Amino acid sequence: MTNANSDQSSMTWLAFAFLTVVSWGVYGVLLHKGQTLMKSDATTDPSILRYKAFLFVGVAYFLVAILAPLILLMAKGAAFSGYTKDGIVWSIIAGVAGAIGAFGVLLAFGAKGQPGVVMSIVFAGAPVVNAFYSLYQHPPAGGWGSIKPQFYIGILLAALGGCLVTFYKPAPAAPVKAKPTSVASASTPQPRPGH
Repeated sequence: MTNANSDQSSMTWLAFAFLTVVSWGVYGVLLHKGQTLMKSDATTDPSILRYKAFLFVGVAYFLVAILAPLILLMAKGAAFSGYTKDGIVWSIIAGVAGAIGAFGVLLAFGAKGQPGVVMSIVFAGAPVVNAFYSLYQHPPAGGWGSIKPQFYIGILLAALGGCLVTFYKPAPAAPVKAKPTSVASASTPQPRPGH
């Protein structure tokens, strides 16, 4: 019999949480770079570049979210049974919500949002939405009046943190300009010594 307390005190979950923090933390910057490195077709519509980038986000989802679980399920010898209708529906809804969020990030970039600012708003706002949606799904035992003020202070600080990072984000360094070469001096004949 395993000790439930030892399972709960394990910090493995925290390592996986930090893995998510790092991967989602660089997500916006990497997506923006992918979008800017795409080449435009004959059309001048800049949204084409965003859609091209998002297409390959979908390819990545296929590789990570379909092939990796299939390999893990097969490695563990899991039976391909036990899938319930509700489980499938809610899992698909979760995937759609994640994909819509990723697409929203891409559209924000297309509307001139900078990755650092867009992602600061996303990551400051998402915990607030998560907290209230979780409370809606699982109301507190003592009712809404039993929620400690520290919870609301935390929500306020998360929102304030997102605002501060957005408004006071350091400006990037100015691009280094190449020194112009003097064409005239190279083509002008130089006087010979003694003339």
